[in-house]
Amino acid sequence: MLSIATDIDALARFGRALADPIRCRILLVLRDAPAHPADLADVLGISRTRLSNHLACLRDCGLVVAVPAGRRVRYELADPRLAHALDDLRSAVIAVENDKTCIDAHQGEDCC
Repeated sequence: MLSIATDIDALARFGRALADPIRCRILLVLRDAPAHPADLADVLGISRTRLSNHLACLRDCGLVVAVPAGRRVRYELADPRLAHALDDLRSAVIAVENDKTCIDAHQGEDCC
C-alpha cells in the first residue's frame, strides 16, 4: 500500500501538469495517440521552443515519456492508465456546476 505522502506527491504532480491549458491540451492529444514534437507544435499552434518547455514539465511530472523513434523522438503518455484518468477527470469536471469559482481559502484568490 502506498503511503499518504506518496499519494499526495502523485496528485500534486498531476495537478501541476494540469494547471496550464497548454499542458492539458498536450495530454489530451497524447491520450489519443503518441506524437512527434513537430506534429504536436503544429496541432497546438505553438512554437517548438514553447512546446519543449511544456514537454519537459510533463516529463518531470512523470506523465509523458520520450521514446526514440529512429532519428526522431516520439512522446506518449507514461502509463496507459493516464488516458482513463484524463477521461474520468473530464467527466467529473463536466458534472461540476459551471458558475462555481475555485477560491483558495488561504489567499482569497482564485486557485484555478
